[in-house]
Amino acid sequence: MYTRDGVRLDADIYRPDADGEFPVLLMRQPYGRAIASTVVYAHPTWYATHGYIVVIQDVRGRGTSEGEFKLFVHEIADGEDAVNWAAKLPGSNSKVGMYGFSYQGMTQLYAAAAKPPALTTICPAMIGYDLYSDWAYEGGAFCLQTNLAWAIQLATETARLQGDKTAYQALFAASRNLPLNNSEILKNLAPDSFYHEWLAHPQPDAYWEKLSPKSYLQTVDLPMFHIGGWFDTYLRGTLHLYQDMAVRNATPQHLLVGPWAHLPWGRKVGDIDFGAKAASPVDKMQIRWFDHFLKGIDTGLFEEAPVCLFEMGSNFWRTFPSLPTQNQKSYFLSTTGLASIREDSGTLSTENSTLSTTDVLVHDPWRPVPALGGHAAIPAGVFERSHIDCRSDVLTYTSEPLIEDLHLAGNVTLEIWSSADQPSYDLCAVLSLMHPDGRVFNLTQGYLHCPDGVNNVSRTIKLQATCVRIAQGNALRLSLSAACFPAYAMNGNGAVVSSNSLLNAQIITVTISCGAYPSRIVLPVVATK
Repeated sequence: MYTRDGVRLDADIYRPDADGEFPVLLMRQPYGRAIASTVVYAHPTWYATHGYIVVIQDVRGRGTSEGEFKLFVHEIADGEDAVNWAAKLPGSNSKVGMYGFSYQGMTQLYAAAAKPPALTTICPAMIGYDLYSDWAYEGGAFCLQTNLAWAIQLATETARLQGDKTAYQALFAASRNLPLNNSEILKNLAPDSFYHEWLAHPQPDAYWEKLSPKSYLQTVDLPMFHIGGWFDTYLRGTLHLYQDMAVRNATPQHLLVGPWAHLPWGRKVGDIDFGAKAASPVDKMQIRWFDHFLKGIDTGLFEEAPVCLFEMGSNFWRTFPSLPTQNQKSYFLSTTGLASIREDSGTLSTENSTLSTTDVLVHDPWRPVPALGGHAAIPAGVFERSHIDCRSDVLTYTSEPLIEDLHLAGNVTLEIWSSADQPSYDLCAVLSLMHPDGRVFNLTQGYLHCPDGVNNVSRTIKLQATCVRIAQGNALRLSLSAACFPAYAMNGNGAVVSSNSLLNAQIITVTISCGAYPSRIVLPVVATK
């Protein structure tokens, strides 16, 4: 097809082996259309056998499509043109739906923003709604590992498309051994990468507003099937989009969140096997969704609750009429002052002590606390982390073993009183379950950049939303540190994102206050079925 400004975009088209008119499913992606997001979805031929014309299109400047690729910049106009073109394909019934995850999810939102009449429904998975807070930064900290890995992947493919063998080989080698302290390779070999712009805009300014789908979707009312993963780095975006659309829109909004990282969507995520029911139901669910909105078939879809969440630990799917508005249960932090040294020093209790106590941790940029699993590291997921909790630059607070099962579903927050000897520091919080034998497995985590130099103030860290059953006999464990590297850019009294900035990194001493200054973790408790 040709865009309104005359740029040729290429697509593969898969058709049903049957006569008649069919709805069109459109995916727009930057990775070479033959892949067709088969890292998480069924191949387009499978969707075609269910009575759909499937179009997989290379976005501008990627694959064999012409034009210059600029991250997200052209996707509103090009998306509108692609929907209008797809609706007029031979054999089309003039109705178009879109699907895809990550960049392919973003292209759905941008196309929807233009309100092309043929676009009837979309199924955005694992997206950024506000690109600053849902994708590039978390808690004000740059999401270094995922952003750098993605930037190198795109730059490598650009070098391949341009036939630059030297740049391709250097970037490919970097992608297999990421130079996590050395992003200079991108400056040298990909000077136009979005990565440099994202680093240059560490605050939620007009740059992000112009780029974010949130800025363009305020008047869009379209049926959406939202898909996320508990360990996906972009879950914040999925949930923010769903909540915004569910409150504002008259059209149906459904949400599915599985126990998955960004990819793949399977039963094992990290060290944990969540069982057969964790295998992705997305393809079959999308067919039901598209059959309803694009074919007018009653599939019984709306006899079911709109929110479906996988409860880890129980390892089955739970349904809710909306995202849970739960009872909150607080666990207060207390300590003898040795929570960085002894596991029995820091405790979590439902009763707060009035005795004022403090813990001190020292962050040394030479040996930062390493990232392990969660949603922001590569690989993501659940891992045994007792060896990290034993470090002297990690504070741990552990509850008594639970006397009954604890079911959580929703947002987890930590309210923490903290101070530091430098004007800028970071805080990382990891909530885990601890087995009686001492093994510790992460459940969810959050990160906060504290740039203001205000001491002994209560700060709120938003942990990733979760849905989990913690069985009786296990304990809760909260781990605090001043780094989670390389998931987030390390703070050495300033973000450390290159070898030059590491040269100037400072040791930071952080003090955590408990008791008279009540630090607590607030958990979203839900009833059992």
